[in-house]
Amino acid sequence: MITSHFVNLSGARLHYLSAGSGTPIVFVHGFPEFSGAWTPQLHAFAHDHRALAPDLRGFNLSDKPAAVASYDMALLVQDLREFITEVAGGPCAVVAHDWGGVCAWHLAAQHPELVTRLVILNSPHPALLYRELLHNPAQREAMRYTLLFRSARAEALLSENDFARLAAMFASWEIGGVPLDPAWVAAYKTAWREPGALHAMLNYYRATPLHPPGPGEPGVQAMTPTPDAWRVNVPTRVIWGERDGALLPGLLTGLDEFVPGVDIQRLPEGTHWIAHEFPDRVNRLIREFV
Repeated sequence: MITSHFVNLSGARLHYLSAGSGTPIVFVHGFPEFSGAWTPQLHAFAHDHRALAPDLRGFNLSDKPAAVASYDMALLVQDLREFITEVAGGPCAVVAHDWGGVCAWHLAAQHPELVTRLVILNSPHPALLYRELLHNPAQREAMRYTLLFRSARAEALLSENDFARLAAMFASWEIGGVPLDPAWVAAYKTAWREPGALHAMLNYYRATPLHPPGPGEPGVQAMTPTPDAWRVNVPTRVIWGERDGALLPGLLTGLDEFVPGVDIQRLPEGTHWIAHEFPDRVNRLIREFV
């Protein structure tokens, strides 16, 4: 049974879902998702783990500070660090996707003592995203949408017609043979309708310099890379859908330079949403690693 809880951390009150008991494993969602996105994984791992899935700050039922500065990576990492310490009870396996993966890469680099195993689903390591955005025109073009997400008109565009543009992002789920359940889409829309949620979710994009340059937006060109600070020395598996239209396979090239011994599992037919498209395969790949 999945239960709903809240925890007061030093910087935010987070909502989270919990299932099962035993060795903890934490699942961290991305954009535009929420804790409920991990429902299949919570059920699957509750048999022999205490499976936990927080709503990141700004999402669903967690606190939603309005300021862009509230989504600085240091604060997001602090939330995860405190969540693992206070809710999971100490070091544990972390499974993360998209923006959750970005946070988890930084967490594992800065606090390896808290992460026993790291599993990343279609989320680029910051050093390689920096490299590809700087030198690969195809990757810059693939992420051009982030400039829209950073703009002042993003909330209006993404919310119009009952969040039609956001809901359309999930259209590829059925390629793995799992029909797109209208109840899933309805649950996402409920989370997006939470007061202040869409603005807060978009602030993740507004707070990061890791984006393509645009008019008045130097983005990645203004960054000073810190490769030593990005090195991850915990056992890591990356599960990657190679049909991801925003995050191209070049983001995997050279990953072992920053994540020694990294294990990469490619799903050639998978898109960005592999946990939904191929839940059984993804769960098996997670389980055999953690």
